Amino acid sequence: MLVLLPPSEGKASSGRRGAPLKPESLSLPGLAPAREAVLAELVELCAADEEKAREVLGLSDGLRGEVAKNAGLRTAGARPAGEIYTGVLYDALDLASLDAAAKKRAARSLLVFSGLWGAVRVTDRIPSYRCSMGVKLPGLGALAGHWRAPMAEVLPEAAGRGLVLDLRSAAYAAAWKPKGEVAGRTATVRVLHAPTRKVVSHFNKATKGRIVRSLLSAGAAPKDPAGLVAALRDLGYVVEAEEPGRAGRPWALDVLVDEVH
Repeated sequence: MLVLLPPSEGKASSGRRGAPLKPESLSLPGLAPAREAVLAELVELCAADEEKAREVLGLSDGLRGEVAKNAGLRTAGARPAGEIYTGVLYDALDLASLDAAAKKRAARSLLVFSGLWGAVRVTDRIPSYRCSMGVKLPGLGALAGHWRAPMAEVLPEAAGRGLVLDLRSAAYAAAWKPKGEVAGRTATVRVLHAPTRKVVSHFNKATKGRIVRSLLSAGAAPKDPAGLVAALRDLGYVVEAEEPGRAGRPWALDVLVDEVH
């Protein structure tokens, strides 16, 4: 099972302790040239012109410190990505409190998408940064477009032959859309407040984090979307599934929650 996650806007500080980023050590080495291109332009932009960098990155005046953080990415301390990403989904997932077996499953199956790195495993060591997939860099252009070709080369192999559980937001899904046979074993998930049948962003993220945690903790290993539906129902989730009308399309799953918290 491969689980595709969005990153978080908020990130824990990586500080200056510990070894700095080693790009060659990151998973999915086929993305290395595309990573270096984004990293080089982002560092140069943020080191040269704070105001332009804030404009490009869409940062408020109160987030000026993020520009300096980006300028120092090559020398900043690096930590596992699972510790860097914070926010609602990651709080609910709470990787640090998983037992040893579940942590090993997380290391194998979780892939976090990123405007800067493309995609990383939760064990990959990265510095804290600020660069969303919606950014359009002056030289490289829109990051989703920049990542599309290298992702198309690398991600099908990373997906292997099993289930792909896609929990990404739209901006990150734009960087890679499973196609063909891979799409046929992909499931996307919405979380709906059952009484209103509406998506509520905060609770959508929190429930997705809990779903991933439940699957990892239970050692569930569904091989396809139908197996995922059965596994989630066994774990107590209320799931409505829409099987695609034709081959080569992902399944769409709705998880219904009565209480949002």
